[in-house]
Parts: sequence; structure tokens; C-alpha cells
Amino acid sequence: MPNAISGFSKLTKSEKIEWLLDTYFTDKEAARTLVKQYWNTDQKLQKLHDEFIENTITNYYLPLGIAPNFLINNTLYTIPMTIEESSVVAAASKAAKFWYDRGGFKAEVISTQKIGQVHFVYKGDFKKLENFFETVKPKLILATSDITKNMKRRGGGILDIELRNKSNDLDNYYQLHATFETLNAMGANFINSCLEQFATIFKAEASINLDDDLNIVMSILSNYVPNCLVRAEVSCPISDLKSKDISDPEIFAQKFKQAVNIAEVEPFRAVTHNKGIMNGIDAVVLATGNDFRAVEAGVHAYASRNGKYSSLTHCSIENGVFKFWIELPLALGTVGGLTSLHPLVKFSLEMLEKPTAKDLMQIVAVAGLAQNFGALKSLTTTGIQEGHMKMHLMNILNQFEATVEEKTQIVEHFKTNIVTHSAVVEAIENLRK
Repeated sequence: MPNAISGFSKLTKSEKIEWLLDTYFTDKEAARTLVKQYWNTDQKLQKLHDEFIENTITNYYLPLGIAPNFLINNTLYTIPMTIEESSVVAAASKAAKFWYDRGGFKAEVISTQKIGQVHFVYKGDFKKLENFFETVKPKLILATSDITKNMKRRGGGILDIELRNKSNDLDNYYQLHATFETLNAMGANFINSCLEQFATIFKAEASINLDDDLNIVMSILSNYVPNCLVRAEVSCPISDLKSKDISDPEIFAQKFKQAVNIAEVEPFRAVTHNKGIMNGIDAVVLATGNDFRAVEAGVHAYASRNGKYSSLTHCSIENGVFKFWIELPLALGTVGGLTSLHPLVKFSLEMLEKPTAKDLMQIVAVAGLAQNFGALKSLTTTGIQEGHMKMHLMNILNQFEATVEEKTQIVEHFKTNIVTHSAVVEAIENLRK
């Protein structure tokens, strides 16, 4: 067991690497070579990456793929996707082409409000607290004028501040519940700065105007944004669903709808169902420099908003028309953070023709809907493994360090055979004999 180290953050990058190699690796040269192999040869670019986070030793690469043919509100997009899982980009691309031929995707932003809260404890009379809040509320907004002036000039800012009594949930617990419009910025730093200013003024005024102590616990934005909503949908006459792998559109539509209904009522299925949606969403969120952990947390909370975890997508069949849609919260930005720093993020946003935050919300929602359509289409027709394992085939071959010639022969073999891990291993062994 290694000893704890003091002052690690003060070491140089090289010193950190040497300590790591000395402490944990038997083949230090191989480990050192690997670490340096992933450095960028452009020193300026490498320094930029080193400064994104703390204690960096190297870069961890993920593939950046593209999914073309996304027709969204009659505008054609090629969508960037950063993800390590095989078949995700292929499924999105296939779904995009399927719906391109049937009118494309429709999307709309329903609302864009974001939330921040000041959490505090107060043991006095609630009526006194209410009266105090009404008096101090204008002062809170005024106290943030230096923070909000640029955002207000662009049309955003603080929309409202409410006093919320949460003492039935937790003794003496209250909050200032603030709503914000942050336009093209995700707005985390802006919101948190406002909240901390609220807390400072609120505490100072309370010490003068309230008889009982008021103690601030914390001030922080919420990643649950149920009023920052986007909707995306596809629809067509059932007869138009006919394609190479859908011979009977009526049966397909009914089976597809049943699959969605199951995810609406069965949490065990809903989790996997929504995970597939997030394959598409996270991949675009990551490629555009947004916070996919925040998006994940908010989306899954939204999927549980009615007290039971459920599907994010829904399906209807009415008057011979098939409709499939998604509605979910997405707090995204196209300015600030990594969007102006990471070269590939800037590349991705230019690929999307420099979208506004609202545009990006629509694009991301469509990516999630397309991913889910592709997954459900496979599940209700050929099964998920046929397509997924063929995409996974190359990963298995790379694990066995197959040569170019071996890959060519084995890929040809599995054009007419079912791909499983054991079948691929057997094919490699037979070929090498």
C-alpha cells in the first residue's frame, strides 16, 4: 500500500507522472511511453488541455463521429457525436435517413427558465419571514445589478425570486427559489454568482430586521430544470412506414407503440429505454462542450417527476397516423465554458452552423429521439444484437490484434453468420490455424 503524498498539486506535470510511475507501475518505461503518446504535439494546444482540469498527466481520447441527414424543421444538419459505444452513430444516422424520406423531425423549445436556490434555516415565525422577504426582495435584485447588467442587456437576467417554505419536509428549512433566463449561456457561473449575492444581502438584512437567527446553508444552481423544456417529434401515415425491414407497417406500428407503452409503465425497462436515448443526447452534449452529467441528472429526475420512473418518449396511433415524440429538460449553452476554448467543440458548433442555445436544445432532443427510434425499431423487428454485434465486431478483432487481412476475411465471414463474441473468437482461431 503506497504512502499518502503531501503537496502533490504543487509538483510539475513531469514530477506527478514520475511519482505515479514509481508508485504503481512495474514497467515504468511502457507506462511513460503510453502517457506521452497521447500528448498533443502542439505544445500550446497541450497546455490548453492541461489547464481544463487539475493534476493532468495526459489526454484521454474519445472518437468524434458524425451523423448526417438530420432534417430538423426543414433545415438539414450533420450532427457531431462523441461517444465510445459502437452502433450509436450508425443507429442515429440510419434513423435520420429513415425520417428524412418521411418529412424529417419537428422540434420546438417550450420554455427556457433555469433554477437556482439559496437554502437556509430559520427557527422564527414564518409570517414574519414572509413580510421580511417581501421587503427585502427588491434589494436582492438591486444588489446583483453589476452581475446581471450584461445579461439583461441581451434580454436575460433574473426572472423572479420566491420564498419557499420547506419546513414540512425538514424542520426549519426554507429557500429562496430563483428563476433565470441565461440565453445562449448555460449560465451556471452567472446563476451561482447571483445566488451568493442574494445570500449575503439576505443574511445581512435579516440580522437587522428579524428577531430570530437566520442561517444560510448554501447557495447553488439546480440541474433540475423542468421549465427549460424542448419537444421533438416525427410522424407519418402508417402506410409510409413500409421499408426494407418493415414489410407490414400496421403490425410494426402496433408493436412499436406497445414497446413504448411498456417503458412508460415498467421502470426496469424504462431505465434501459432512456439509457438508449441518452446515448444520442450525451454524445451531442459532449461534442458541443456541454455538461452531460448535469443533463443526465436533470433528465432522469424529469423521468421520475410523477413519482415513478418512466419513458421519456411516447407514441400514438390515431386516424392512421403514427406519431413518436420526446419532451425533456435541457439546459445547454453555445457560449462560455469549453464552447470558446476546446478546438473540437468550436469545430462541432461550426458544423451545426453556430446554433443558438435554443437551436442546440432542438438538435440534441432530436438526436435522442432518433436514437430511441433506431433502438426500438431493431428491438421490434430483427432484435438488437444483430446490428449491435456487427458494429462491435471490429472491437473484438482489435482485442485480438487481428491483421488487416484477417479482418477482411472475418468481416466477410460474418456477413452471412451471426456475430457473437465466442463465434468471432472461434473464427479467429480457425483462421490462424
